[in-house]
Amino acid sequence: MNKDDFVIIGKGLTKVYGSGETKVIALKEVNINIVRGDYIAIIGPSGSGKSTFMNILGCLDKPSSGHLYIDKLDVSKLKENDLALIRRKKIGFIFQKYNLLPTLNAMENVALSMSFANVDYNTRIKKAEKLLEMVGLSHRITHKPSEMSGGEQQRVAIARAISNDPSIILADEPTGNVDSKSGFKIMDILEDINKQGNTVIVVTHDQSVAKRAKWIIRIHDGVVSAYAN
Repeated sequence: MNKDDFVIIGKGLTKVYGSGETKVIALKEVNINIVRGDYIAIIGPSGSGKSTFMNILGCLDKPSSGHLYIDKLDVSKLKENDLALIRRKKIGFIFQKYNLLPTLNAMENVALSMSFANVDYNTRIKKAEKLLEMVGLSHRITHKPSEMSGGEQQRVAIARAISNDPSIILADEPTGNVDSKSGFKIMDILEDINKQGNTVIVVTHDQSVAKRAKWIIRIHDGVVSAYAN
């Protein structure tokens, strides 16, 4: 493989919190190559460093040392405004607690992220409707989060995450707050998104979720190992 095949390359990624006696090394010299279009699960016990790793991969945090390349661009030293632009253009986030705005309905929540990307009103409304139909929620377009189940809210969050056509989807415990039936539906949707060519990275403690991925990255005490599923 050449560098064009990799959407994410990490070289010596290290994250340190605190200093002296309170110093914690959350990530230790991590090297990783993620192929464009891959489907990866990140697993590990609580406190292992997996959330830190995901935050760095998603440009929500910077490594203390090492380099992170996204589409061959070294994002490790970028300023916050530039990182925000990378996140908006290249990365879609799905969170365990959905992070939907309670005052907006499903369509408005999905359309809002497109407004930050300066998509015109008519286009973002039509696209929001199409995406909600794709995740099986065309009947919930005008419903607010409080009027939907946890599984439905997470599907709205998935539609929002892909609304700006990111090449990378980062999902942090996407089934953590839903029942098993909704969880299977959510994972089916993520698989379909992956089949369309998106790189999908899921952080999970659920082995049944991890088994759906092509590769598993295991983190223990900040050290990463990867193996085919």
